[in-house]
Amino acid sequence: MKKAGIYLIIATVFAVLFASCLKINDIKETTEAEELADLNKYLTTLQANGNDIDTTTSGVYYITINEGSGDYAKTGDTLSVGYAGYFIDGTMFGSSFQSSANDSTFTFILDNPPSIKGWDDGMKVMKKNAKTQLIIPSSLAYGSEGAGIIPAYQTLVFVVVMKDIKPEI
Repeated sequence: MKKAGIYLIIATVFAVLFASCLKINDIKETTEAEELADLNKYLTTLQANGNDIDTTTSGVYYITINEGSGDYAKTGDTLSVGYAGYFIDGTMFGSSFQSSANDSTFTFILDNPPSIKGWDDGMKVMKKNAKTQLIIPSSLAYGSEGAGIIPAYQTLVFVVVMKDIKPEI
């Protein structure tokens, strides 16, 4: 009975991984003009559904789902977040929640070294316990080059939970 359970778990893991690979491979290369058209359509749909979209000074769009409390994150702070990352079509490309680590937390020092510009900028609109949807145009992410599984000219959407902010000492 235990062997059957283990085989079922292994089969499920492989099925999920295989399905995930198919989805990622289905993401087509786009042009900058196509990305901007898709981004505008996505933002229009979000607004039509009653979402209040704000924008950082650098151009990251964001929706505050839960404001959190305390001070905003700033350069040099150590941040602990949970996140899920999606392409604009809804295909997930990464998530700390799928991590094999027990707490599914991604911890890093903000702007040291800099991550993608849009990610770092988006962190600065969040307080502890905040939940925010970040919509990062490719010009603030991986641009015309892409990176790894991220094709060129892909707007990235992250749902981020700010679990902790430790101020720079």
